[in-house]
Amino acid sequence: MLFRRSLRTSAAALALLLPFAAACGGAAQAESPTVTLTVGATGWKVEEAVLKYAHLDDTPYKVKWNLFQGGDKQLQAIRAGALDLASSSEIPPIFAAADGSPNFKVVAVQKGATLNQEVVVPKGSAVTDIAGLKGKKVGYVQNTTAHYFLYELLKQAGLKWSDIDAKPLLPNDGLAALNGGGIDAFASYGTSIITAHQQGATTVGSGKDILSGNFLWSARDSVLKSPAQKAAAADLIARITKAYAYVRDGHLDGFAKVTADATHQPLAQAKKDLTDAQAQRPTQARTVGADTIASQQKVADAFTELGALKEHLDVKSFWITALDADLKKAL
Repeated sequence: MLFRRSLRTSAAALALLLPFAAACGGAAQAESPTVTLTVGATGWKVEEAVLKYAHLDDTPYKVKWNLFQGGDKQLQAIRAGALDLASSSEIPPIFAAADGSPNFKVVAVQKGATLNQEVVVPKGSAVTDIAGLKGKKVGYVQNTTAHYFLYELLKQAGLKWSDIDAKPLLPNDGLAALNGGGIDAFASYGTSIITAHQQGATTVGSGKDILSGNFLWSARDSVLKSPAQKAAAADLIARITKAYAYVRDGHLDGFAKVTADATHQPLAQAKKDLTDAQAQRPTQARTVGADTIASQQKVADAFTELGALKEHLDVKSFWITALDADLKKAL
């Protein structure tokens, strides 16, 4: 409870509450929030769960969480006007902006672990490394980290993209194809990789050291035009950082139980994954910087090499520092 009170009484939090009260016609009406954020989540609603676990879900605005199989689907939803705020790797915004007229901006970065980003083969497979994928049917989640690290792993092994029979698949479909013999290997992430290992799959390549660990928050342009929604977005992103700090501060066991229940894996495995992830790269937000833009530019250039992007894309065109001031205060 002390953790909650400290957030409520901080000057930063009080400053952020003012737009919500104004939007609702004054403090007397602010208890019935009219400010709403529709926010995406991938795999399972981990952000919603960690906020609840850390007692930070009592936001003075309404949050509607929507679940997607990948960050690419979240960015498609932003383009369609169905999401206000999307969380993804560096890659989905690249493709969502490739037509030159995106209706969103990258507004913040969340540093995170790059574990469970792997190329796996089914139980009993004779393939033991990436070089062994030559001529094989390899599933991958298109326009995501899986697409990128598979390409980079093939290059490291001396192979070209054309050396494999690449099959774009959603995580659940790829998992089914792997188990059903429809593909020889699968490049994916998150719960699909966890489940694959539970079903006997083994790892032949990892994106752990290829990926930057920069996960991007993208906001629809309409959010940035609304002072109340913009402040709410900054507050929500900051709360997620504070929630993970709470988890690391002696509450790993409890959140591991939440994770295990949600992902249907043994508690010991969930705790190991959570501990390893927070040890590798603690989950925390940061503001936009030249280094984060350069990191995404490197990824975009790789997709241009791959031919997935038809021409060079200048990624800084869809980054903005409009959330920096509010986010710094909230953090």
